Amino acid sequence: MEQHRVPDSSSMGTTSVPPPSFTDTGFVAPAESDILAGALADLNAAMGGNLNTDLSTPQGQLATSFTAALGDAYDQFLAILNGVDPERAFGRLQDAIGNIYFMSRKGATATVVNVVCTGAVGVVVPSGTLVQDAGGHYYAADGAITLDATGTGTGSFSCTTPGAIECAANSISLYQSVTGLTAVSNPAAGVTGTDEEGRAAFEARREASVAGNSVGSLDAIAGAVSAVDGVTAAYVVDNSTAAAVTTGGISLAAHSLYVCVNGGTDQDVALAILSKKAPGCGYTGTTTVTVTDPNSHYQTPPTYAVSFTRAADTPLYFTVKIKDSAAVPSTAATQIQAVILAAFEEDGGDAGIIGGTVYASAYYAAVAALGAWAKIMEITVGTAASPTGLTAALNINQIPTLDTASIAVTVA
Repeated sequence: MEQHRVPDSSSMGTTSVPPPSFTDTGFVAPAESDILAGALADLNAAMGGNLNTDLSTPQGQLATSFTAALGDAYDQFLAILNGVDPERAFGRLQDAIGNIYFMSRKGATATVVNVVCTGAVGVVVPSGTLVQDAGGHYYAADGAITLDATGTGTGSFSCTTPGAIECAANSISLYQSVTGLTAVSNPAAGVTGTDEEGRAAFEARREASVAGNSVGSLDAIAGAVSAVDGVTAAYVVDNSTAAAVTTGGISLAAHSLYVCVNGGTDQDVALAILSKKAPGCGYTGTTTVTVTDPNSHYQTPPTYAVSFTRAADTPLYFTVKIKDSAAVPSTAATQIQAVILAAFEEDGGDAGIIGGTVYASAYYAAVAALGAWAKIMEITVGTAASPTGLTAALNINQIPTLDTASIAVTVA
């Protein structure tokens, strides 16, 4: 067997244990079976060549323990090497990469729900006004809402308790009194918040922030908006032509910037946009906020009207059909609803997309993992009840929401 020389502080020795290597593809550790064979060969040579190398012997156990320890050490070393790759890093090593970009992992984000306010014409519902859901959780208005000529106005409200708190459709009611405000409602479920920012979401934000030191590029604007506290999703596009164009179902005015966002306060979002937008470009948006330039060199700082759009909560509907058999449990519908909802809300899942496409096929694995009884005949998805399609495309002003009531399960 090939012998490898191993330097020592006091002597030079040899070993039959194969060493690791660095290749063009990275660090390559020897197979543990080869490490074990080498360790047994070393022991055999040390004992004169007639050693019983059966693994049930004491020497076999020593070689096995050595192999396990060395294999674990190589595994940990490989994890460290993978941790310097942004596409593979997680935990503390991913945080370290983020520090290079002056980024910190976001804590839990709040559930955001679009609320329809009803009352007297012209009433202004102040930013921060509280409403509550059926579970007793409070939601604060992200910005001021003015009731129009019909006595209605719609605005986004963020849960005051961060985390994955579900807000079902038609569960919002009045909590804080505002003169002239008579009722509130949420026709669609809220966009469920998340726990601490996960690996996939952090990497997506880091990638978007690479252009963070630039001004004017769409990546720079998207990175700045995504970094705003409470923001869970953003979509940025512009129209550089001299005529209006329709993109993703939305008409963009000539020479205008369009930003659609979920979460964050109006002021913070508007300031982030202003900090990265090139001068002279107009806006397309349904929410307009007056922002004061924070440049400390101004004695009388200028103000700007910044417009953007709040993402519209758009309910998704799923229909799942599985084959009937004696193995299908009585709780099949509940289990299927739970795993589809979990897959929707997982880190990097569909819950955080604006203007994207939801694919029914992305949910097959979650359902199939329930067990051999979950024999999928069909999964369909859409933005209306009883969907028949395999995909659901959203406009660039829409963000998907989902609750268990919108997941229909059929056993046939």
